[in-house]
Amino acid sequence: ALAGSAVGYAMDGLDLLILGSMLSAISADLNLTPGQAGSLVTWTLIGAVIGGFFFGAMSDRYGRIRVLTWTIVLFAVFTGLCAFAQGYWDLLVYRTIAGIGLGGEFGIGMALAAEAWPARHRARVSSYVALGWQVGVLAAALLTPLLLPMIGWRGMFLVGVIPALVAWVIRNKLHEPEVFVRKQRVKAPRFHALKLLMRDKATTRVSIGMIVLTSVQNFGYYGIMIWMPSFLSKQLGFNLTKSSLWTAVTVLGMMAGIWIFGQLADRIGRKPSFLIFQLGSVVMLLAYSQLSDPTAMLWAGALLGLFVNGMMGGYGAVMSEAYPTEARATAQNVLFNIGRAIGGLGPIVVGAVAMAYSFQVAIALLAAIYVLDMIATALLIPELKGQELQ
Repeated sequence: ALAGSAVGYAMDGLDLLILGSMLSAISADLNLTPGQAGSLVTWTLIGAVIGGFFFGAMSDRYGRIRVLTWTIVLFAVFTGLCAFAQGYWDLLVYRTIAGIGLGGEFGIGMALAAEAWPARHRARVSSYVALGWQVGVLAAALLTPLLLPMIGWRGMFLVGVIPALVAWVIRNKLHEPEVFVRKQRVKAPRFHALKLLMRDKATTRVSIGMIVLTSVQNFGYYGIMIWMPSFLSKQLGFNLTKSSLWTAVTVLGMMAGIWIFGQLADRIGRKPSFLIFQLGSVVMLLAYSQLSDPTAMLWAGALLGLFVNGMMGGYGAVMSEAYPTEARATAQNVLFNIGRAIGGLGPIVVGAVAMAYSFQVAIALLAAIYVLDMIATALLIPELKGQELQ
């Protein structure tokens, strides 16, 4: 269950980073405008949000394994079709539908892993699934420069199908978790899972809290990762090799942070772990905004990544524990994708502030949203360590 979920999430990270790296090659071959090229990423993310909402609810109704298999097949078929696109419009349609397939991966995989493992390991298992995304990003960063010149963007889309096939093979050997099978004996009405996200005041508070936490997570992640390489290049004279090195070091820091968070949350609890990492994010962002030495910024990027993205290791566990089985995957996908949609504004806001003032000011202002994160955690998120799933 863990392997199938992690590979599926790695597919998500691999796909999006490969697409970003190939936009210039696709544009040159298909004569796309910059707006058309950018819309390929935008509509992939829109598809992912739609898929997250739809497949999360389907999974809570019809089963984790069955629906995950549907998402994999949808993604694999339409990613493969991208390799044969003849122009902008057919490629846009293929990318959007592939995105819909991708959208179900995070929440359903998190729910599956959480239901398959005992409570004492739940945060660690959630962090291992979250690590899948970073492994996919790292694989894309390493593979794209090597393979793109040899096989072109069409060949790269075919490479993107490989993780989908691996995940499909793994999932064919899985069965539904026992906690899900027990609940399935009573078939819930349609849209019942969505209603359960706001079933009472306590659950509504958790839902609002998780939207705040996932929005800050995505806002900070995209705001930093989209703009930082450009800033390092233009302001500090980093060449492509140094900018790539910064990205690699920061991603490794993020991976370490996710792993550490999972270990910590299973030992001292989810809530204190969130507060420690949120405070670390505030401190590191403020410190980072004061740095100007290229070497210091390179290595401080690892610590920045550790705190800013380490919390990805905890959302899956908290949402698994806060919602009943008949709404677990829906909660994971709906709440995280709302956060992804809001967080997607990060690059726009950071870019606007950097243009009006400076990039240092933009980074320092990002620290303020992690203070909001701490307030939301303290007031809205319950401590659920060790709790058996509902």
